[in-house]
Amino acid sequence: MGVPKRKMSKMRLRTRKAANRWHASTLSRCSNCGAAARSHRVCASCGYYRGRQVLTVAGV
Repeated sequence: MGVPKRKMSKMRLRTRKAANRWHASTLSRCSNCGAAARSHRVCASCGYYRGRQVLTVAGV
C-alpha cells in the first residue's frame, strides 16, 4: 500500500481540491433575440445558433 513519505502542506492540499470545485456556467446574449443563453448552444427562446435558425420553437 502506498504511504506518503512527507506530510502534504495545507497549500498543496487546498490547491488540489480547488481544481474540483463547481463553476457556474456563463451566460451570454443571443444575437437574434437578446435573451440570456449558454455559450455554444442553441437559444432556447428563438431557436437560433450563430445567426441561423436551427430549431423551430413553438409560440414564437
